[in-house]
Amino acid sequence: MKKHIPNLITCCNLISGCFSILFATRGMLEIASWMILLSATFDFFDGFAARMLHVSSPMGVDMDSLADVVSFGVAPTIIVFHFLSRLVENLPPALRDSGVGLLPFVVFIVPAMSAFRLAKFNHDERQHVEFRGLATPANALFIGFLHFSSKSIPVFNNFWLVLVLVVLFAVLLLTDIPMFSLKFKHLKWKGNAVRYVFLALSAVLFAIFHFGALPIIIMCYILTSLIILPFKNQMQ
Repeated sequence: MKKHIPNLITCCNLISGCFSILFATRGMLEIASWMILLSATFDFFDGFAARMLHVSSPMGVDMDSLADVVSFGVAPTIIVFHFLSRLVENLPPALRDSGVGLLPFVVFIVPAMSAFRLAKFNHDERQHVEFRGLATPANALFIGFLHFSSKSIPVFNNFWLVLVLVVLFAVLLLTDIPMFSLKFKHLKWKGNAVRYVFLALSAVLFAIFHFGALPIIIMCYILTSLIILPFKNQMQ
């Protein structure tokens, strides 16, 4: 029985992703975003359960990737598509009539890039130590919560900025840039300084912006990874 527990949790991830799509298509973006966060929680615990129960399997890996394409590829894309479609309405009529109104459809590169990213992850041994490129759950939380950020950070109401960020983050999915791991091998400050500082900064941002902080936290994570890149060997 225990060998099926991780797969059942993975199914919960998938179902949450499906509900996210359902709510997003009905314009209920906030609930759709909560469903992505719930999917991310299940995604964490299915791997955790597999390791704790020692029941990892190729089938489980495949199921996890298939669920992630839906929950972290399709679902956040539908959310940000609807968000961008709303932002288009704020553009001058001349721009909307010139074809700019079709640009939100560009975001549908995200599911494709996410699928490539997940396939790459499954066959790249280096990913067991650190992420190479942006992880799909991180990208999903970024684009799936941009509409939350727009409520307290006006710059995220800019159509062009949001569109560029979505495309840029989709590209980051397939880059080979090392992203630092948040896994602690021990609790000492030495070797974990960046992790502790990042978590503290994340807590402060969350206290200020609540769930609207998630996109900012993801951006800080990427910037931190780039800054510490020359020193990554000291963090092992």
